[in-house]
Amino acid sequence: MLEVNARRYALPKAPTVIVCVDGCEPDYLAQATFDGHMPWMKRVLAEGTALVADCVVPSFTNPNNLSIVTGAPPSVHGICGNYLYDTASGTEVMMNDPKWLRAPTILAALADAGKACAVVTAKDKLRRLLGHGMRGICFSSEKADTCTVAENGIDGVLPLVGMRVPDVYSAELSEFVFAAGVKLMQTKRPDVMYLSTTDYIQHKHAPGTAGANAFYAMMDRYLGELDAMGCVIALTADHGMNAKVKLDASPDVIYLQDLLDGWLGAAAARVILPITDPYVVHHGALGSFATVYLPAGSEAAMVAKLGKLKGIECVLTRAQAAERFELPADRIGDLVVVSERSVVLGTAAARHDLTALEVPLRSHGGISEQRVPLVLNRRMEGLDPQRRWRNFDAFDLALNRAQ
Repeated sequence: MLEVNARRYALPKAPTVIVCVDGCEPDYLAQATFDGHMPWMKRVLAEGTALVADCVVPSFTNPNNLSIVTGAPPSVHGICGNYLYDTASGTEVMMNDPKWLRAPTILAALADAGKACAVVTAKDKLRRLLGHGMRGICFSSEKADTCTVAENGIDGVLPLVGMRVPDVYSAELSEFVFAAGVKLMQTKRPDVMYLSTTDYIQHKHAPGTAGANAFYAMMDRYLGELDAMGCVIALTADHGMNAKVKLDASPDVIYLQDLLDGWLGAAAARVILPITDPYVVHHGALGSFATVYLPAGSEAAMVAKLGKLKGIECVLTRAQAAERFELPADRIGDLVVVSERSVVLGTAAARHDLTALEVPLRSHGGISEQRVPLVLNRRMEGLDPQRRWRNFDAFDLALNRAQ
């Protein structure tokens, strides 16, 4: 047994694959299985274990992927968004550097215990965080053509997978993850493998649409191949996805920086959008969670004013948000603002370029995107039906219960 972040994990008896499907609202699986696009998943839902779990809030990529691989919330591992305001340096930075990570990963512990581990992620922004401290294979679809044994534990990825490097804004970026996972299982047979996709399709296609069903049919084929090789598979998601539009299909946005500038004076407050990353074409850096740094003494007044706005679900102080959402208090602002299901939060209108949006805005980040699937291809009896399952229970179920 291993102990990682106060949880114990058994060593795998069979090859074990943990899959994080970025942006997988549970309805995607429901619609695709109902319409016959996911025959493998339909069988697993009937014969395996099918749960609906909660992801962590903010419901963004980095905090949830790191929660899954640490088995712990952001208050433990420290990654509270894709992006933060570094108060020590006075700069806004991406949370891609492992220096922000405060806890070891289950993958690193398994590798230290002598198990062969592999990580394949769609975007390179996650690679260094997921692979931190882990001896083994770790690469991204985005940079698959530059892999070296020294940096990634493997080279020759493109001929192995039989695909070219996909465009970062494509379904193929995620397909490469699954194709690589199958080839690695066929050739390297890792004991534990972590696969993490991108939510490009989910940002553009609602559940049950042709684009979404085609994506989930592709995923189903590869998962079926891994299953046929004897793998224990646990599938979950980092967050859900919802439409964020008005009746005329235009983005329904509350621009917090513009409001606060009007109330407190220009630049007196600072709004941080933790959804921010280098890949903003499909969401325009608009999500349903924001953190706000305020002038001293203004917190109570701003809680009252922001809380009265139509489209706001809750406004919490730092202490309240840290407790409710299990966040590191020193890495969030004086306030946390969460918008309702169909509403997103921006900074200033002039800072968001929405011209690249090809379809009505779909995004995430709030409480409304917290429900995610947690599915295993093994039936497990005796699970507590009243328990609040979390996406970061995936390793626990896969290693301790499904083997």
